[in-house]
Amino acid sequence: METAANLGNNIRNYAGHLVFGLDIGTRSIVGTVGYKDEDKFVVVAQKVKEHDTRAMLDGQIHDIEKVGNSIRYVKECLEEQIGRKLTDVCIAAAGRVLETSNSQAEVEFEEEHTITKEDVYALNSLAIEKAYASFMEKNHTKQKFYCVGNSVVNYYLNDFQISNLENHKARKIAVELIATFLPDEVVDGLNKAVELAGLQVSNMTLEPIAAIQVAIPERFRLLNIALVDVGAGTSDISITKDGSIIAYGMIPIAGDSLTESIAMQCLTDFYVADKMKQDSTQNDIVTYEDIMGIKQTITTKELDSIMEPVLEEMTTRVSDKIKELNGGKSVSAVFVVGGGGKVNGYTQKLSDKLGIQAERVALRGKEVMQKIEFLDTTIEKDSLLVTPIGICLNFYEQNNNFVFVSFNGEKIKLYDNKHLTVTDAAIQAHFPNDGFFPKRGKELNFTVDGVKKIVRGGVGEGAQILVNGKPANIHTKINKEDIIYVEESTAGEPARMEINQLPESQGSLVVEINRKKVYLPKFASVNGRLESEFYKIQDGDEIEFLKYYTVEQILRFMDISVDTYNTYYVNNDKANMSTKVYENFSVLMSKTEMATSYAELFSEEDEEQEIDATINNSVNLEMAEEGLQDIMEETSASVSEDKQDIIVEAKKEAEIPVENQRVIVMVNRKPVVLRGKTKYIFVDIFDFIDFDLSKPQGAIVTKLNGAQAQFMEELHEGDMIEVYWKTL
Repeated sequence: METAANLGNNIRNYAGHLVFGLDIGTRSIVGTVGYKDEDKFVVVAQKVKEHDTRAMLDGQIHDIEKVGNSIRYVKECLEEQIGRKLTDVCIAAAGRVLETSNSQAEVEFEEEHTITKEDVYALNSLAIEKAYASFMEKNHTKQKFYCVGNSVVNYYLNDFQISNLENHKARKIAVELIATFLPDEVVDGLNKAVELAGLQVSNMTLEPIAAIQVAIPERFRLLNIALVDVGAGTSDISITKDGSIIAYGMIPIAGDSLTESIAMQCLTDFYVADKMKQDSTQNDIVTYEDIMGIKQTITTKELDSIMEPVLEEMTTRVSDKIKELNGGKSVSAVFVVGGGGKVNGYTQKLSDKLGIQAERVALRGKEVMQKIEFLDTTIEKDSLLVTPIGICLNFYEQNNNFVFVSFNGEKIKLYDNKHLTVTDAAIQAHFPNDGFFPKRGKELNFTVDGVKKIVRGGVGEGAQILVNGKPANIHTKINKEDIIYVEESTAGEPARMEINQLPESQGSLVVEINRKKVYLPKFASVNGRLESEFYKIQDGDEIEFLKYYTVEQILRFMDISVDTYNTYYVNNDKANMSTKVYENFSVLMSKTEMATSYAELFSEEDEEQEIDATINNSVNLEMAEEGLQDIMEETSASVSEDKQDIIVEAKKEAEIPVENQRVIVMVNRKPVVLRGKTKYIFVDIFDFIDFDLSKPQGAIVTKLNGAQAQFMEELHEGDMIEVYWKTL
């Protein structure tokens, strides 16, 4: 805490390490130097300096330079008393605009582990960091806040509550604590004033935390007790229960409000009124001089009457705050410290508001200083000294000093938990969290056949981090005065994709055109408009891969003019330009109707057989006619109409012999010519196609013109037949 220095011949040796604590109050500054000797604290020097002007109001420094000068005066007086140079100091902040955040944290070990002091410290630090993060999420103001203190509510060892974790063996430890936060302006004002006095803050806490170190020893904390530190500008409150401090609070009204009421009624300046207030606690008659220079006297009862309205408001607000912090109910007892609480009637009024016995609301001074020893025996143990000594004692409980670092040229202050990293500095400097990590370029969002697709953008480069000019990363530990430079990460290229890069675009549609297989590439409709495979997909596009071509699109793809053919059949049904052609469909294109185009289906052998059949038919017809003529001559009878009909039928039969009569059908989309009979039934097709019924390969499927076929059903020219095995 201090650096040994030779101040003349006035060097003294002390049994312990000296701690310098400053209580920078609204009305006065109290400096205390001492050391801890086992379970007691020894005060080796103390100095009180009242502010010459109202440089502080409600715990907030208004004139930093004047407060700094007063601190320097106190420091120099103490240095002379102890014979050493003081460089580091512990301070406490008043609870103006105090905010609190409850937090929990736990740490698990891979195997049973003996808990060390470092383990407990790391656990508490983790909880403080979580409390800070939680508080900042709710902090909607532009103010920066700092954690100025914390109190453990409960420790847990393997999920069981315990008062002290050290030296126990455990797989898991946990903590519940309360972290307290104050605005940057309050903390910075205190730090600046201390720096002007040539000191550096080594530890900062909150005034109620400091006061409770002395006023409510741990053995009393099982009880539901409130501590009220009534200062000049603020009344700071803390609550204990079940062995822990469970809440902190503050109201911005205290002793100065009482002083102001006296000054207005008695026409005095603030300092005369404050002296009158102090005298009223010791004398029945108070003498003073008003602003006109006239000496006046007033009774203590009259002064109490002047202060009574303010005292009523003060105790009401303190009572309400205690109940609020204690879950809506009163506490069992109240300890009062600080000069403001010494005013006549304060404890009585507070007990009335809380609804507890007057004896259970009491000033605490000498009673709670049994383990405080003053080398200067002339110093009286008083409630005014509770907070200054508590500030010193808090140094041994937690070391939450602040450090300064430079982040991208900006000086920032950090709460030093002994595990600071580049990330901590970045958070305090409001550096964007994603500024460390490579950013992806803008992604591409679209749909394909109704399914959402996302194409990620390219990956950029990570942040470039330097600590004191050397390459570092986000986990690099930092110390005070380090110089940190972070060049923000970059974003990659935006996502790009063409239709031909989509898996759905691969492959093709296979159709049969004029009995030849043709492979048609897949094409897409984008937002209702046909686009090529080289189309660059845009964000929000709705892409649909068509499962068909129209006849017109097939012609365009094959570079055939629409005038080339005038007759189109799709699966042997008459079609037009807009008819849809799906996978494995057949398309016939011709300049004539299908009826005459069947001639194209016959081979040369068929044509020769047809020519032979025509010749034979002519001979047979002549023979038939000659036979009928002989009959007519022999009977010498005229031919009746019936006979004429017979002759006509005979002629028809004679025209095409049975063996040359044929029916053309489509079997599995291929033409098949049936010959040898005058009529054909469905089962006859197996004589004309390659389909082995003796070797079943599943269940046979037979269809005639799209319907289930009957084996004895008669076939006709142009019938559509399907025959195939269906796997079971």
